[in-house]
Amino acid sequence: MPTALIAEDEPLLAANLQAELKQLWPELRIVATVSHGEAAVQQSLELQPDLLFLDIRMPGMTGLEAAQAIAEDWPDNTDKPFPLIVFVTAYDQYALQAFERAAVDYVLKPVLPDRLAQTCARLQAALKQREQSQAAAPSLDDVMHQLRGLVAQGGVGTSGAPAASGATLKVIQAGVGNAIHMVPVDEVLYFEAADKYVRVITTEREHLIRTSLRELQPQLDANRFWQIHRGTIVRCDAIVTALRDEAGKVTLTLRGHGDKLVVSRMYAHLFKAM
Repeated sequence: MPTALIAEDEPLLAANLQAELKQLWPELRIVATVSHGEAAVQQSLELQPDLLFLDIRMPGMTGLEAAQAIAEDWPDNTDKPFPLIVFVTAYDQYALQAFERAAVDYVLKPVLPDRLAQTCARLQAALKQREQSQAAAPSLDDVMHQLRGLVAQGGVGTSGAPAASGATLKVIQAGVGNAIHMVPVDEVLYFEAADKYVRVITTEREHLIRTSLRELQPQLDANRFWQIHRGTIVRCDAIVTALRDEAGKVTLTLRGHGDKLVVSRMYAHLFKAM
């Protein structure tokens, strides 16, 4: 019996989606309904459902960020294939084109029975193909590639439109008591998400700024600052070595600093010998 998880922050929409799925696909068992991205990640990794219905715009972690986190943390020691993903979205045509280019499906809000029926038919066919031939199932690497494609669309995770372009950030203004420390971006080794803050790490000290990594990233020079984990951005010219172990995990050492940074599956492709 196939299983599914629904992540939707609006209770009425979640209940409607569950009712429509029950009508269209009686055999489908909904193992969890959650209201935010963090719970979607936790429950998905614990329950390992066959399908994920992820609302794109949820408080805190978006549906796309949740999908990324689930893919990054999907256990290596499980025989369960990575879930098939359906994004639930109210976005405009720009975002829909992005989803259509990826190996995922989407349904628009409000969810219409006819469109959801098409999605169910596609999912049923995909699950049947997966059962018949494991080789036909998308690998986790394929999933990572598709999620990277969505992330690369620029801002799809929150607004459905490309991130605004502008001058890159030159100085970080970090408040310490009544003082403001002016930290040149060129001195930053890496940025790390820490709850509602971002840790700003230089060779000499650490600063905390009250912003999110999602808000900070578009202001950084993408050629110099590489995202290596959903919660970490590193200055690429501060990296000394990228060490890959037997399991394929990549660990970075930094110039003038003892911290070692682990690269997630999502971004391991950045580190290949020339």
